[in-house]
Amino acid sequence: MVLETERLRLRQWQTSDLIPFREMNQDPAVMRFFMNPLSAAQSDELAKTFRLIIQRKGWGFWAVELKSTAQFIGFCGLHEQPDKFTFSPCVEIGWRFASPFWSQGLATEAAQRVLQFAFESLSLQQVVAFTSVHNHRSERLMQRLNMSRQRTFKHPHIPADHELSEHLLYAIQHSEFLLP
Repeated sequence: MVLETERLRLRQWQTSDLIPFREMNQDPAVMRFFMNPLSAAQSDELAKTFRLIIQRKGWGFWAVELKSTAQFIGFCGLHEQPDKFTFSPCVEIGWRFASPFWSQGLATEAAQRVLQFAFESLSLQQVVAFTSVHNHRSERLMQRLNMSRQRTFKHPHIPADHELSEHLLYAIQHSEFLLP
């Protein structure tokens, strides 16, 4: 399964994605709202996990490349959360882009295409997104996607007293999805 937009291709992971993915996962700006940057081994393992999920299900967190250059710039896609959160089961939309590709509308473009896939191909009734309460850039993207703020919650994998533990939960219903 490959999803395309005007400027982007969302596709299965390739070996050539590993080095730029490692660099992205070690960039302090990109990883600012995560507990820690990822080591090379952790980054490679995450890419492998994403690849296997797509292989098994046909969808997941796809690698995102620029059509014009075939350059890897990040990932965007969907992930099932059957029991991790108090609001599970759910399907989340998520993204992470290398900082040189921020503020160009690329994450919005990719995420809109992913939501279209979620609602039209998978027939999902709802998709959620969440981020640290401090991650205003991701929150604005959720708002651009016509997602509605639901509530805050403590992330179960972050110590309760950590500054990143408080998260925002956003959701969009199938009936609220607007094609770009």
